Amino acid sequence: MNDKLKVLVRLDLDCGEAEVAAQGHVTAQSLQALYVVVKRANHLKEGLHLVVDVSHARVEPAAMEQLQACSKSHHLPASIDPLQSECNISVLAPASLGSGTSTGVRSRAMSLAA
Repeated sequence: MNDKLKVLVRLDLDCGEAEVAAQGHVTAQSLQALYVVVKRANHLKEGLHLVVDVSHARVEPAAMEQLQACSKSHHLPASIDPLQSECNISVLAPASLGSGTSTGVRSRAMSLAA
């Protein structure tokens, strides 16, 4: 697997959904760049539901903890979004992490790819 972080954004503004899919190696440092992409996607439409798909990436545990914390708090880190805008994030984790991500989120993320 490549260590470079590759990010693809899929948008369905009519349905109010977006998928930010990352491949490569997600570290605490590279996560900052991923957050910037998520922030930009979040500001495209109010109330947008964002699926952050790292299921095909190698994710360091500290980075996954940060992503899950953002998902629970509905906010990106203050260093990325000082205004602390509402950010409705679901994380699609690699299967090896056993994050308990629901099948519904996986199906919704897959439908965005179609």
